[in-house]
Amino acid sequence: MDNEMQVLEIPYGMRDFLPIEAAEKRTIEEKLASLYMAWGYDEVVTPTIEYLDNLVQGSRHSIETHLFKLFDRKNNTLALRHEMTTPIARLSASRLQDSPLPLKLSYSSNVFRYEEMQAGRQCEFHQSGVELMGTTAAGADAEIIALAAKGIVDSGITTFTICLGQVDFATGLMEQFQLSSGEQRALQIALEQHDFVQFESRINLLSLTGSAKETLRQIPLLCGGEDVLEKAYTLAISEKSKRALDNLRAIYRLLKAYKADQYVRFDLGIIRDFSYYTGMVFEIYTDGLGFPLAGGGRYDHLLSDFGNPCPATGFAIGIERILLAITRQHLARPETPKDVYVGFANGAEEAAIVKAGRLRMEGKVTELAPASSTREEAESLRKKKGYTDLVYLA
Repeated sequence: MDNEMQVLEIPYGMRDFLPIEAAEKRTIEEKLASLYMAWGYDEVVTPTIEYLDNLVQGSRHSIETHLFKLFDRKNNTLALRHEMTTPIARLSASRLQDSPLPLKLSYSSNVFRYEEMQAGRQCEFHQSGVELMGTTAAGADAEIIALAAKGIVDSGITTFTICLGQVDFATGLMEQFQLSSGEQRALQIALEQHDFVQFESRINLLSLTGSAKETLRQIPLLCGGEDVLEKAYTLAISEKSKRALDNLRAIYRLLKAYKADQYVRFDLGIIRDFSYYTGMVFEIYTDGLGFPLAGGGRYDHLLSDFGNPCPATGFAIGIERILLAITRQHLARPETPKDVYVGFANGAEEAAIVKAGRLRMEGKVTELAPASSTREEAESLRKKKGYTDLVYLA
């Protein structure tokens, strides 16, 4: 292959961000960081590499197979972080354990997870999100959902749906029919994977009455507006399921005050991860994508795994997914301003340097030509580089 045609490859699941893409990514991240700060969340940065034992605390049953692992010189097993909630939980339970509660933290980071390649899913990707720790109040969950919705809007996407559920509703239904732990787990995995054929198959194997099986079949079908909660109440016998519905009703009442209720669709089949989430869960979807832009929920047990029992709730937004949605929906790209290109004739280089400095002090994005040129040459470069104005010093 000719050297001019050779393309240097990068590892599986990784990607390059070209200048415009990198600028758009940075613009969205900065908008989100400003939003989180305005809501009282302090930014933290954790290491890219953690001890493996820390990363698998409270994790999904199969997460270790998705981690990129390595060893240090003392033969300790390390791994690249696969998400940000666990590292922040470790940080909160150690160096921030004496901080006043509730503790509100934000982040914008790259994370690594070995995945099969498909649109919107890579082995290295970028997340932005928040964690709210120290309270079980419905108001905390409502704030998390409302903040996630505002983050999506500020990123440039205005048409989306928040699918809102509660893991204790389904768990309560399974417990009210006295299913074994194995039977419950099989149904839970099918719901997590949205495998409704498998879900139906597992129900058919249960030694239950026909009406009990029909009740379980309703779980993934309970989707829609507030009337869904009313229907769910008729199915819920256990106090656990009823409390879950009461919790959703309390959260929704507060989301109306945030004016975020317009985006909400109840979906009691949304589970995400039974072994991790303990209450409210949600995913945000938009047109043109078959996967969520963002997701989150309540996880009250994770900090206990680090020796610091503390309830918590949070969310993560996928930056690449936001950019992909903007592209597919043909929305306005995030602004990447290029204001002034400064060119100069022979003998005017010092004056051009001073002029460029003044323009930058005025807040204008300014590029200085590397060498003298004619006005025509400078104007041609201005157009090619996408700058709005030309300043030429003769």
